[in-house]
Amino acid sequence: MIPRSSPTERAAWLAELRATLSLGWPLVLATMAQNALMTSDVILMGWMGSEALAAGALGTNLYFAFLIFGIGLVNATSPIIAEELGRRRHSVREVRRTVRQGLWASVTVAIPIWIVAWNGEAILLAIGQEPVLAHNAGQYMRALQWSLLPFLFFLVLRSFLAALERPGWALFMGLLAVPVNFAAAYALMFGALGLPALGLIGAGLGTVISSTFMFVALALVILFHPRLRRYHIFGRFWRPDWPRYRTLWRIGIPIGLTLTFEVTIFNAAAMLMGRIGENDLAAHAVALQIASFCFSVPLGISQAVTVRVGRAYGAQDAEGVTRAGWTSFALTMGFMGVTASLMMFAPHLLLGAFLDLSDPDNAGVIALARSFLVVAAIFQLADGAQAVGAGMLRGLQDTRVPMLYAALGYWGVGLPLGVILAFGTSLRGIGIWIGLASGLAAVASLMLWRWLRRDRLGLVTATPQDVQEAFAR
Repeated sequence: MIPRSSPTERAAWLAELRATLSLGWPLVLATMAQNALMTSDVILMGWMGSEALAAGALGTNLYFAFLIFGIGLVNATSPIIAEELGRRRHSVREVRRTVRQGLWASVTVAIPIWIVAWNGEAILLAIGQEPVLAHNAGQYMRALQWSLLPFLFFLVLRSFLAALERPGWALFMGLLAVPVNFAAAYALMFGALGLPALGLIGAGLGTVISSTFMFVALALVILFHPRLRRYHIFGRFWRPDWPRYRTLWRIGIPIGLTLTFEVTIFNAAAMLMGRIGENDLAAHAVALQIASFCFSVPLGISQAVTVRVGRAYGAQDAEGVTRAGWTSFALTMGFMGVTASLMMFAPHLLLGAFLDLSDPDNAGVIALARSFLVVAAIFQLADGAQAVGAGMLRGLQDTRVPMLYAALGYWGVGLPLGVILAFGTSLRGIGIWIGLASGLAAVASLMLWRWLRRDRLGLVTATPQDVQEAFAR
């Protein structure tokens, strides 16, 4: 709560609000741009036909299940750099070394993911997918997998700029990548401009081109921008810093696993919904797409709060940590409250973007989607709270216990409850959504409980060196 009796305190809270908004909105838009890249691929696959769309969805879902871990890992560079800049505002060497080890970690994690993706067809066959779909999805993954490394490199550079509170260039490159991806994928999929028509393989190669474009363009900006080139990010690239490399993995592995637990629970929910019925699965897909679009905002704010908390943490400013955390939490809850109200009281405005509400053939799906959106209203608040709560704790470089909370909430509470309600009662699809909302609420509650106890747990008062030594012991 903002103390009203102190003008100085009010000014500090308002300054934090301005800083969070200034950093947060480009990160929110960058997240939306990333979603647009995936959406453009889905559109192009749909133009090829339902079989290509199904195979592309299979390949994308399997690939993303491993990609998300790599994303979480390299995102650890953001709180580490933020802490360093909070401790020493003009730090250059330490920032450069962290970025370098983030690039090293990208190469390290890419190798096993490449091996898995190369054998995507065999994996899909092993889990019972149709041979033709598995073959096409496997061919798609063998092209798509080469986008992994440039994309992870891009994320490291984006984390570097976010920690500097200069996210604009990363946003600009992300927006430019959308038409680059669409044009490249279209030309390679359908054989435009004299190129061979490669089908789904062309879609994968288009993603490789757009990911490489984002990384190279952002790297060039950092190399030549007057205020950024002083960091010499790629200088002495082959020089190791093993303690920093280990720290990045110590912080990044739990982040990656946390994201993996969250993503896979939604994959499991979709498979369970498919067992209930076709209409239930279609309604689930629509409702989840609406919720996912809204989630771009708390996801962007969670990245911003990691930086803001991390800077205050590095400066050992306990009051700054408090202001940074609660400011972002209030912004997130305010936005999610608005979207939850729309889902609860005006679902037709949202569903009309995906379904023809006047078509009687859609009546069953629309009725189910409306019921799902009622639960999604609660889901929204819990999802926003867990996302920003995780970001607040990451700013304190506290990731291992939140990872356990995610495993417990999603797989110990959400999935079992959803299964019981869906198949043990008459709730069916609504039971799945109640399970998802309950799992998210459990994770959010645990994250916020840990945040409230941060002083008692020594998460703020300990120096970063103390934390590293404690883990080493």
